[in-house]
Amino acid sequence: MRAVILGAGGQLAYDLERVMQDWDLVLLRHADLDVCDHARTRQVLTRAGPKVVINTAAFHRVDECEDQPQRAFQVNAIAVRNLAQVCRDLDGTLVQMSTDYVFGGEKRLPYIEDDCPNPQSVYGVSKLAGEYFVRNLCPKHFVLRTSGLYGVAGSSGKGGNFVETMIRLAEQGKPIRVVEDQVLAPTYTRDLAEKIVDLLGTEAYGLYHITNNGECSWHEFAAKVFELSGLRPDFSATTTSAFGAKARRPACSVLGHANLRAVGLNDLRGWDEALSAYLVERGYA
Repeated sequence: MRAVILGAGGQLAYDLERVMQDWDLVLLRHADLDVCDHARTRQVLTRAGPKVVINTAAFHRVDECEDQPQRAFQVNAIAVRNLAQVCRDLDGTLVQMSTDYVFGGEKRLPYIEDDCPNPQSVYGVSKLAGEYFVRNLCPKHFVLRTSGLYGVAGSSGKGGNFVETMIRLAEQGKPIRVVEDQVLAPTYTRDLAEKIVDLLGTEAYGLYHITNNGECSWHEFAAKVFELSGLRPDFSATTTSAFGAKARRPACSVLGHANLRAVGLNDLRGWDEALSAYLVERGYA
């Protein structure tokens, strides 16, 4: 079966390629196809004739989105609207990646798919708009919310990922301050990619939360990185207000997996177990 992966070269796309080796894959980087070029996107996808399009392309520099809202909506919403229309016209399935940042963080229990979104940032609003376009325009869709992604390919748009950044700063001997009042479920892209393939084996289209199981603060996540990698940096906790990031982040954005369970699919392994596997693969542990 043919699938097009948009945003090839990123960490999720890399792991999708690894777990979809028996698929007929068409891998398109930004240099190959700018999803904001709607006419060319339709032309390229129509020529490729995929049964599945997986969109991992996004403008996900959260703080930069505050300064560039037009670009955020062009990439995360308007381009996604075009993809939804193209996939509908091709009778194909669109897999659209979304984010825990569509929630406001007020809830202290995990958010389930039926909870009302309340994004606090331009990034979150733009991603939610993209969700709505997909859900309303493309009958065969999987909208997948996830959080705190890290993978062996790093993040092409961010110059690494959180784990790699923590290790690099520790090895450089720099003081490290990490917020302790933002709680989430960090997610290993290899595990996410495998679950996406499981979902594609069903026709249970809809909205899903997919993250590694459990929860932690960013500070607890960093502490586990250092523990498992044997690093002892100058490391301490800080708060969101003290850190002073431009975009507002949800204080608690842990995602529950009710819809996965409803279609008979298991949760991913715990976040700490996944992190350990990642560090072993990267040669850090």
